[in-house]
Amino acid sequence: MGKGCIAVTKYFLFLFNLLFFIFGAVIMGFGLWVLFDNQSFIAVLQESSNTVKVASYILISVGSLSMAMGFFGCIGAIYEIRCLLGLYFTCLLLILIAQVTAGVLIYFQRDRLKYEMSSIIKGMIINYTGQNRTTEHTWDYIQRSMKCCGWNGPGNWSDNLVIKNSSQSLYSCSCRNLSLPGTDPKEMGLCEHLSSDLPVYQTGCITSVEKWLLENCGVILGICVAVALVELLGMILSMCLCKSVVQEDYTKVPKY
Repeated sequence: MGKGCIAVTKYFLFLFNLLFFIFGAVIMGFGLWVLFDNQSFIAVLQESSNTVKVASYILISVGSLSMAMGFFGCIGAIYEIRCLLGLYFTCLLLILIAQVTAGVLIYFQRDRLKYEMSSIIKGMIINYTGQNRTTEHTWDYIQRSMKCCGWNGPGNWSDNLVIKNSSQSLYSCSCRNLSLPGTDPKEMGLCEHLSSDLPVYQTGCITSVEKWLLENCGVILGICVAVALVELLGMILSMCLCKSVVQEDYTKVPKY
């Protein structure tokens, strides 16, 4: 019966390590998406702040390490290698501590992160020139797709240096409210309007962006919680299997 329990523990540990490997691949894939995506709000923050790039590198590193540990955990479980099981338990414990620490830091620094994000967007609007830059193109895409204008509202565009120094009535082309009558302007850059009543969306993008971030944070949080549960189960099973292997080895030692 003892051998049966060891076999069940071994294969359960193999299954959890396989799941851990898959979750690690998901985390690494998300980090790669954050690093290389240029058609979402992440691209605007990435070009203006190194924080997002550092976070993406951390996600890629954690995902790669999780995949490696899942692989070594599978090997240690199948072949009952005690050193690999012990190393696997230690690395899982360190990863779990790092995840909890990162989550606590993000939670207590959320107001600072929100302030930094607002400063980045408002600075980008002030220096917007309508040239074909990645950040400007991405921000135009966000305003068109989310049907919003500016960060807090269309009034943010009055601080734009080009609009402020121009004698014409200019506005962001991507702010154009397509439900209003008139011809559609170009998709990016600055457009001229003869009237002072600009045909733009009156809603700021902060609400839509916060909703988008909260939805993605929910996905990230769910993945992290699932990974943490798998890590705890993997730690418990690895110690149980390691203990069983040690006990079984001691029974094979000749008694004099």
